[in-house]
Amino acid sequence: MSVTIQDVEHIAELARLEFTEEEKGKLTAQLNSILAYMEQLNKLDTSAIEPLSHVIELSNVFREDVMKPGLATEDALKNAPAKTEQFFKVPKVIGDR
Repeated sequence: MSVTIQDVEHIAELARLEFTEEEKGKLTAQLNSILAYMEQLNKLDTSAIEPLSHVIELSNVFREDVMKPGLATEDALKNAPAKTEQFFKVPKVIGDR
């Protein structure tokens, strides 16, 4: 399969691009060169190669979750500006409007 100038013109029209005749000739040669290289790759025997989902190996960089005891209620409320017995006390934001 080879690319012709008509193919390049069609692709350019679809992409809404304009090229000079010189650029069309250059693009035709470049696209044919790419296709020739792809043909070389198609000739390789890849039957023993496992398919990849990524080009490089990925590994999780996060540490494992480890449960630790949390703050006691008294310690958490120690520096609160306003509190009740077990809760932070905050200004009312919903209502009276």
